[in-house]
Amino acid sequence: MPEGLEVEIYRRSAERCVGRTVADVEIDDRQAMAFEIRSMLPTGTVAAARRIGKLLLLDLAGDTVAGPTLGLHFGMTGRLVVDGGAPIERLEYGSGRDDPAWDRLTIRFTDGGVLRVNDPRRWAVFTLDPDETRYGPDLFDVDVEALTKSFGRRRAAVKAVMLDQTVIAGLGNLCVDEVLWQAGISPLTPAGSLERRRVEGLIDAMRTNLPAMLERGGSHRGVIDPETRAGRLPCPRDGAPMRRQSVGGRISVWCPIHQV
Repeated sequence: MPEGLEVEIYRRSAERCVGRTVADVEIDDRQAMAFEIRSMLPTGTVAAARRIGKLLLLDLAGDTVAGPTLGLHFGMTGRLVVDGGAPIERLEYGSGRDDPAWDRLTIRFTDGGVLRVNDPRRWAVFTLDPDETRYGPDLFDVDVEALTKSFGRRRAAVKAVMLDQTVIAGLGNLCVDEVLWQAGISPLTPAGSLERRRVEGLIDAMRTNLPAMLERGGSHRGVIDPETRAGRLPCPRDGAPMRRQSVGGRISVWCPIHQV
């Protein structure tokens, strides 16, 4: 599923569209802002491709003034395709097909280029001028002070708190499991109970492992890989059977021996 790492890969691909002018737009009519997007994007030029957490942002500009910002949230199975090429050909838990019937947004540019969002489940959401203030610090930018303050005295499981996009923007289920495993922290630990040294260890795990996973291809490229998540492999660190259970409404995979 597209987490912040996948959307960063999408953003890099979307940079090809910077400087291009929109010729026309096709969008799934089930989208709440379909009419506005279809009406406001044509003749606009893509000025920048940005990312906040799991949200890809395309800033548009007119001849003399700034235009709207198009927000692309990819849901569980949305893929970005630019000029016929997909930077991620297949999501780990999605289909490898590129069925035109699954295109939920198609932007054609005057130079002949095309940007598409292909999503078999229709969970991708497209908005104009999304509220960027609702997100916490990005997964690559969060620091010890900010995270310690966010944890505060919260009794909720640290896994659930880290999935809150107002706490850390861009972390998803796979990335949180990975950094908690690396830091030796149980996903069940109350967030507010973590001592500063353990928060520092968690930040170190994020700074070391998330960029490496990004360069390897995304959130499924950690030590806790799909085979380990499926229960077919023991803990890569100590050989113990990995545990699978729901934490904060999401399936968590963790080692009950070294994650405490």
